[in-house]
Amino acid sequence: MGKIRIGLIGAGMISQKHLSVYQELPEAEVIAVCSRTQESAECCAKKWGIPNVYTDIHQLIQQKDIDAIDICLHNHLHAPVSIAALNAGKHVYCEKPLAMSYADGLAMLEAAKRNQKTLHIQLGFLYRPYARAAKRLVDGGALGEIYHARSVGFRRRNRPYVDGFGSADFVERRLSGGGALYDFGVYHISLLLYLMGLPAPTRMSGKLYQKIDMDEARSRSGHYDVEELGVGFVRFENDMTMDLFESWAVHLDSMDPGILLGTKGGIKLDPFSFHTTICDTELDCTGDLKKMDFRWKNTQPNEFAYASSEAHWIAALLGKVPMIPTAELALTTLLIQEGITLSDYKNCEVTAEEVKAASVLSNLVV
Repeated sequence: MGKIRIGLIGAGMISQKHLSVYQELPEAEVIAVCSRTQESAECCAKKWGIPNVYTDIHQLIQQKDIDAIDICLHNHLHAPVSIAALNAGKHVYCEKPLAMSYADGLAMLEAAKRNQKTLHIQLGFLYRPYARAAKRLVDGGALGEIYHARSVGFRRRNRPYVDGFGSADFVERRLSGGGALYDFGVYHISLLLYLMGLPAPTRMSGKLYQKIDMDEARSRSGHYDVEELGVGFVRFENDMTMDLFESWAVHLDSMDPGILLGTKGGIKLDPFSFHTTICDTELDCTGDLKKMDFRWKNTQPNEFAYASSEAHWIAALLGKVPMIPTAELALTTLLIQEGITLSDYKNCEVTAEEVKAASVLSNLVV
């Protein structure tokens, strides 16, 4: 294939971000868009020069000259629409989080394997300059044996819907799957799993909180039943651990960044720094990530394929680079998130096998 022809499902805010990136990728062409209403689909098509418009997902999926489907829908629709597209023989790129449950996510990966198609998940933090710098240090052995990570997400008081932005779908568990731990915790947890080499979780414990005051009318109208703060601890195979703090609302002015610890060095992610000991001297290192990013993009073969999630997907589909295992990273992230949620419900530590057994498969028909 010289060009990947894409069908876009969803014409909202997130889809506009995807479309703006595709405009910069000559090997990507969006040839169809589907939305709930004819008006929104036509508006999107006119703005971005998309020739085919649909309001029926199945009709778009069946368009024969489409190679791949980009899914920008609410969380509860990720699994059924992805599986339908994979079963129709299309590659799939899906927004985060992977799905509503571990069971749903596993069904997505199985559908991709069964149909011999790729499933790529939007884990945008993997492509940020500090993440790519960290990956090079890890791959180069600068950290030694990695043994602990800390996942941190911080907002002081910035909850979707109740604090004035986003739709109520973000804060109703039956549509979103969860709150802060799921919404942007997915970025931090998946990045750390990537840097750690995707270890398998064995045991999880955690607590979910919804404590900060909010407008009562807004809370009722949004059916706000998700966490604004999720904290947890995860044990992995290979003697690795991770602690988590993912917040939409806490009374603090800031939090330290996520970290990655090894026997030879440690990393703070954002802002980025590297810490080590050389010749019995403690050293703290920073770097010029802008110059690094510029140099790599202009000197390293295929570095363009790590500029964004969309660029990576297209390059991987064309066989230019191996696909980062974003689906597997997202599935393991979902196992951790669901494990912390189950631990909160049971008020005890839970095993990965308990979480898998308790995970509920949704209605996967769309």
